[in-house]
Amino acid sequence: MTQQNDPSATGDAPDTRRDLAAGVALDELGDGRPLAGRVGDDDVLLLRSGDALYAVGANCTHYSGPLADGLVVGTTIRCPLHHAAFDLRSGEALRAPALDPIGCWRVEQRAGRAYVGERIVAPPPPTRRGAAAADPRSIVIVGGGAAGLAAAEMLRRHGYEHALTMVSADAAPPSDRPNLSKDYLAGQASEDWIPLRPPSFFEEHRIELLLGTPARALDVAARRLELADGRSLAWDALLLATGAEPVRFEIPGAQGDRVHVLRSLADSRAIIARAAQARRVAILGASFIGLEVAASLRERGLEVHVIGREAIPMERVLGAEVGRRIQALHESHGVRFHLGSSIERVDGTRVTLAGGAALEADFIVLGAGVKPALALAEQAGLALDRGVVVDAWLQTSAAGVYAAGDIARWPDPHSGEAIRVEHWAVAETQGQTAALNMLGQRRRYETVPFFWSQHYDTTIRYVGHAERWDRIEVDGSVQALDATLRYCVGTRTLAVATIGRDLESLRCEAAMEQQQARDGAGR
Repeated sequence: MTQQNDPSATGDAPDTRRDLAAGVALDELGDGRPLAGRVGDDDVLLLRSGDALYAVGANCTHYSGPLADGLVVGTTIRCPLHHAAFDLRSGEALRAPALDPIGCWRVEQRAGRAYVGERIVAPPPPTRRGAAAADPRSIVIVGGGAAGLAAAEMLRRHGYEHALTMVSADAAPPSDRPNLSKDYLAGQASEDWIPLRPPSFFEEHRIELLLGTPARALDVAARRLELADGRSLAWDALLLATGAEPVRFEIPGAQGDRVHVLRSLADSRAIIARAAQARRVAILGASFIGLEVAASLRERGLEVHVIGREAIPMERVLGAEVGRRIQALHESHGVRFHLGSSIERVDGTRVTLAGGAALEADFIVLGAGVKPALALAEQAGLALDRGVVVDAWLQTSAAGVYAAGDIARWPDPHSGEAIRVEHWAVAETQGQTAALNMLGQRRRYETVPFFWSQHYDTTIRYVGHAERWDRIEVDGSVQALDATLRYCVGTRTLAVATIGRDLESLRCEAAMEQQQARDGAGR
């Protein structure tokens, strides 16, 4: 900004950010409490963790979340929005959904003050001269979603130099899937936001991206992947990241573009195009995807009907109290619910429900959930248990074959059970861990599961995993959308949901990590 401190020269408002280059008294820096300011035109945080001082970029590289509102844990800082983590020493993005680093600045102490100096130039990517001989000579990633892209990025970030191929049945490059049911579908985010990486990224990092190319067969003994177009790929290590597919079923009388699912960018585009010509929509499914679609289409001004077999939305995951409150939130925005019901048939725009009630809808969105895409794993003879069975290092029953994302069932150290989780951030962090294990790092997958769900201006954040619970302990007011809910079995908290308490969600996540570390030390 030109002449930033002289607003009369440009008509701009004065810059009120603290000038960290001018120095800050050390006694102003509480341990782990970031101080927001600037260095030149850059937004920077200055903070102390233990005896060390750090200056880093103030915004998460995922959705520009304010890191000043996040949590410092050891030498990491964590974003309050989607729980990305960054190394305070290097700025490296340690945990998805952020993939890019934040900046770092030099800090000096003089006469009881901390001064932030020049920005530190990031070092070049590491080379793997010592490990190159042991590295797989070729890696194939099957799947173009969150897990696949995160794995490919991590491989190149850690200096993997050999052939790397991503095979995707999707026609679009890896996309920001959560946005497809949220801001993009609501018309509040442009399509420029949707690609996870531009085409140049794949060229610059020598990642061969095969789009619109389904995999037909996997031969684990011969280490070959057969593609639907007749090509064959050899591999030394392979990541299965085939994700999930929407649950589809026939509705008598509903045909063609009258029925939509939402999984891909093409699906979201189709719903947007259909909504532009419609007044009313029926959404079959009252869980997360169905209600997020409901909120987005209400933002577009459609009359929205939600039909679900359950008596209370989202009760199975979040409990009755949260489910009722979220239903009331949607109703306050004009959504109409038809619960304990299903669609029996469709005649033109007339939708008849089980029991005989009817409503008018110009089109239907199936939001009744997804199922893991297991056909390739089953054909290859991999061990399955309502998903692809993997060990703590995310390796399947076949040597050299890893699995990550919606298909993977792994031994969760916090619950002590084998679980499979259909969450975006989980898929990304599993892809990253699988990549490191392909390079011989032997990293256990111990990341605490996390997801978020957005409904208008209310966001629910959830850490851990609880398929069942004895009780729910509530702190605060669910009715006021200001609450922490702990899902407990015996004396153990398996999961925590927060509404309006983003920092508390980070603290609960860190507490679960510490508990896992204690449990691991005791084994």
